[in-house]
Amino acid sequence: MPRGEGRPFLSPVVRRMIAQHGIDPAQLRGTGAGGRITKKDVDAFLAARSTAAPAAEARRPLYQPGDNVRIEKMSVMRRKIADHMLASIRTSAHIYSAYEVDFSRVAELRERHKAAYAAQGAPLTYTAFIAHAVAATLRDFPYANASVDGDQIIYRNDINLGIAVALDQGLIVPVIRHADQRSLRDLAAAIADLAQRARSRQLKVEEVEAGTFTITNPGIFGGLWGLPIINQPQVAILAVGSIDRRAVVVDDRIEIRPMAYLTLGYDHRLIDGADGGRFLQALKNRIEQFDESVL
Repeated sequence: MPRGEGRPFLSPVVRRMIAQHGIDPAQLRGTGAGGRITKKDVDAFLAARSTAAPAAEARRPLYQPGDNVRIEKMSVMRRKIADHMLASIRTSAHIYSAYEVDFSRVAELRERHKAAYAAQGAPLTYTAFIAHAVAATLRDFPYANASVDGDQIIYRNDINLGIAVALDQGLIVPVIRHADQRSLRDLAAAIADLAQRARSRQLKVEEVEAGTFTITNPGIFGGLWGLPIINQPQVAILAVGSIDRRAVVVDDRIEIRPMAYLTLGYDHRLIDGADGGRFLQALKNRIEQFDESVL
């Protein structure tokens, strides 16, 4: 743009940027010598415009008067969950790995021992087996039982398993402390007790605090797998898909076996893909070769 008629001098670079982004030069404030518009001025304008656009979009109402809608305020619990999930997405670099696991061994052990467990008030669920295997695996892979604080890694000595429980009004995660020191029977009883008291709103505050790793189970609703959000300040979460009888190839033969997908969500700031894979492979081996001596 030439000089004259009050228009500022624009270098070829600035002129090209203005044309490329459809900017009216009158919108720009020059900070160069004599009010000259510089490349930095254009960059600053573009940055401000990109920030303002989403904000303006967010202020646009989602409904208009006369729309056929129903509006209600979030419950306190729902609002807390929303805030916690958004904070986690902003904090952790989420990454996921999934392994298919054969539950034949666990299904057979469960069938053999569930009556004896039930008689002692400890329902022998698949979740109990998984929790026992997870606790043992966390002991071998302490990075999955850690937290990140700035540039520091906090390795937790206690293994406190959070077991997500779905309620009508949201999700709550009661915690089983020192899970790696508990027998399978203790874990089965604790899971049943915490789930029952969660649904009847009888949990104490300290029973939903201090978790170091979380297990969530979209499989109870038929989900094959899930991509859960990490429960801060933890660095990993396990999603258990539905355990279904499927056709699989075993030693070049097709067999029908109870199979499920286990998905590990983890914080890439601390855990790389190879480490996530090692954790899942070790967990898979523990479940598929479950040690009967712990029953």
